[in-house]
Order: sequence, then C-alpha cells, then structure tokens
Amino acid sequence: MRGLPAAARGYIGCAALAAALCAAPALRTGAAAPWAGTLALTTLYGLCEQLRRCPLTAASGAFPAGWASPVLLAGALLLPPHLAALVAVPGALTAPAGPRSALARRIWHAAELALACCAASRLGHVLTDALGHHPLSAPQFPLVLLPAAAAALAFCAVLAALDGGILIAAERHPARTAWRGLLTSSLGPYLVHGLAGLMMAVLWRSAYGPPAALLVLLPMYLSCWVFAQYHRERAAHQATIRALVQAVDIKDRYTRGHSERVGRASVMIARELGMAEDRTEMLRFAGILHDVGKLGVPTRLLRKDGPLTPEERGVIELHPEYGHEIVRGIGFLGEARAAILHHHERLDGRGYPYGLSGHHIPESARVVAVADAFDAMTSNRSYSRARPVPAAVAELRRCAGTHFDPRMVAALAASLERHGWHPGLVTAAEPGSGNVTPPRPRATVPEAAPPGRRDGAP
Repeated sequence: MRGLPAAARGYIGCAALAAALCAAPALRTGAAAPWAGTLALTTLYGLCEQLRRCPLTAASGAFPAGWASPVLLAGALLLPPHLAALVAVPGALTAPAGPRSALARRIWHAAELALACCAASRLGHVLTDALGHHPLSAPQFPLVLLPAAAAALAFCAVLAALDGGILIAAERHPARTAWRGLLTSSLGPYLVHGLAGLMMAVLWRSAYGPPAALLVLLPMYLSCWVFAQYHRERAAHQATIRALVQAVDIKDRYTRGHSERVGRASVMIARELGMAEDRTEMLRFAGILHDVGKLGVPTRLLRKDGPLTPEERGVIELHPEYGHEIVRGIGFLGEARAAILHHHERLDGRGYPYGLSGHHIPESARVVAVADAFDAMTSNRSYSRARPVPAAVAELRRCAGTHFDPRMVAALAASLERHGWHPGLVTAAEPGSGNVTPPRPRATVPEAAPPGRRDGAP
C-alpha cells in the first residue's frame, strides 16, 4: 500500500474498519445462527472468484467480473446483515488483482462488498419485517420482489458511493464529477442480479435445497459472458479508431483535436434529429474518422507553406477516397464509411470526390459535413482566427441549401442553443497547446480553386 496516496490509504482503512464493525456481531451469535448457510454461500462465492483467477479461464475472459453477484444478493436475503457481510470477504481477498498495490486492492474490494452486502441485507430485512412474514418461506408475487429490489438498490448505491470516494482519494478526481454516472450505469445490471439472487434464495429455501439454487448461476454466467464479449469488442473498436486518429494527428498536427470535436458535433446533430443511439454512435465514429484519408496524402502537401497548385489540390481532394479504402474492411463502421467518402460533397453538386447533389449524398455525410465545417470555423488555425460560435452558425445558415443540408444546419444550431459548445480540446496551432516549436503557416487554398476549403469551412 506504500504506493498509494495517504488519503487513499486512510480511506481504505476506514472502509475496512467499517466492514469489520458490521461483521462484529457475528462473534456474539450462538449456535442458532445460520452458520451452515453462511459457510456454503461464502464457499460458493469464493469458488466463483477462483474460477476467474484460473489460468485456463482468466485469459479468455470466460468468467467476467460480476457474474457471481447473485450469490451475494442471495446471501443478503437469506442471512442477517452481520453474516451477509462475511459472504464476500474470503472470495474478494483471493480475487484477481493487478500487480500494482494488489493487497490494497483486495482489502478495498472485500471492504466495499462487505459494506454493500450488509446494507442490502439490512434494507431487505426491514421490508421483510414490514410485510409481516418472510416472503421466501411462502413466495407471493409481486410482494416477494420488493425485498429483492430494495436489496439490489442498496447494494448498488453503497458501491457507487464508495467508488466515488476512492476516485477522489486515490486518483484525485474532482468531487463534482467523481460520482457522475456511477449509480445510473450500474443500477440496471444490479437489479437483474437482484432478481437472480431472489431466485437463488427462493430455491435455497425450497424443498429442492441449495443444489437447485446453483442452477441460477448458469443463465447469469451466460448473460454476463455475452455482455463482457460485447464490451471487449467495443473496446477493440475504440482502440482501432484511436490508433487511426493518432496516426492522422501525427501526420497533420495542425488539426489535432479536430477529429474528436467533429465527432462530438455530429452526435449533437444526430441527437437533435432524434436518431437511434446505435446510429448516433456510428456518426460519432464517422466524425472522428472523416479525415483518416490524409494518411494517403503526402505530408509535404499537408504542411506546405503558401498556396496549393491545382495539381496539388487535386491530390488533397483524393483524401475521402483514400479514407474509404482505409476503412473499407472495418465492418463495425457500417454507414460511417459512406460519410468518410462523401463528407466533402455539396448539395449543389460542386463538391468532391463524385459531385453528388441533394439527397444523392448519404445522410451521414451531410451530418459530418456540417460538423466538420463548424469546427473548422470555430477553431484557431495558423492561417485563420477562430470565429465566434454565432458567426459560424450564421455562415452555415448562409450556405445552407447550396453547400450544406438546411436540416442538419438547423439541428446543429438548435443543439448549440440548448447545450452550448464546449470544445475542451485545442488544436496544435493554438497558443498554449504544448507545442515546443511554433507552427509554420499552413498552405492556403488559391482563390481560383473549386469551391470547398481543405478544412471543411465554406
């Protein structure tokens, strides 16, 4: 624990002390306490954690984190609070942990689970007493769902509260954002786990006994495995996109941060238009990768001093096709590939690479075109100062119908009015962006060139 900040060590110590106090009444209970059930559930949870640690299953992710949570919630419904707090401790203390501060991580994990189980058990038993009889002895739906839902809610809330605190103490997150999203993102899964825990508890108390309760873990394992595979695949997608964007940033450092902002503006348009969440995510990918074709453009042209010749401009205008070729084999991008290819088309047919017009231009490309132009106008570049957001929106409105789709322009304007624009990132050409050497003037587009600037602005 020496590598942890003092505040984190103190926080973990306080959590461990609180967990010990919650479990302390177990020392005073006699033989009448349900020690057999406590031992069985503790052993079961420990075995579940050891399956995750097994070398044959750890590498493949066959047993994802959280798949055995129904065991803890079943313990919260079956056992008194001080015994429920003990169920997770042995398994958490022997669970897989990273090499850095492994002991501290295990102590923290055991303490927070013990506190969450104790709180879940206490609230579940309060509702059980309010019902006047133990619902597990004679299950009556929907009354039997109330203690399970309350236990799952308490379990989730305690974990979220403790996790926010450790983010502040160990990672120095600001207090205003440390708890953001922790409860809402985990509440749904834990309510499902609570239902599975209720099924385990009912079967545990039934004539079939604990062996029947083990059957509940099979569907929970399958569902957790499917979700884990989804998140693993999503992480791989994100890593692919990050690698491509970083490659573009290295090649064309003057647009650093531009791709992320175009992705953000594309999401704003999509949400204003009421698009489905999966399509909104696709448009975010399209915005982030819209300039990936610059990898096929000679670096000397991207960094050239002075105006471009018509021949050089022709090479620059090939970057949408290069980008489409680069991402052609990335199946998860779907419609984003069309946006990458056509984001420099214009409604009047004077864009490139194919001179498409009107609704022949894919909708995704019309979204990204507006987002690209907006960020280009509101970002500082070595050859132009950023325009204020109202001025950029006014310019987009002026070009709507000829250059841009009026519907996309109106959606971005409405979203900006409602939410504002917080770019967060700075381009490499902005003062204070961390560049060691001052940026050289970037090539400008000659007045006689076809309409459409290289950076997407009208």
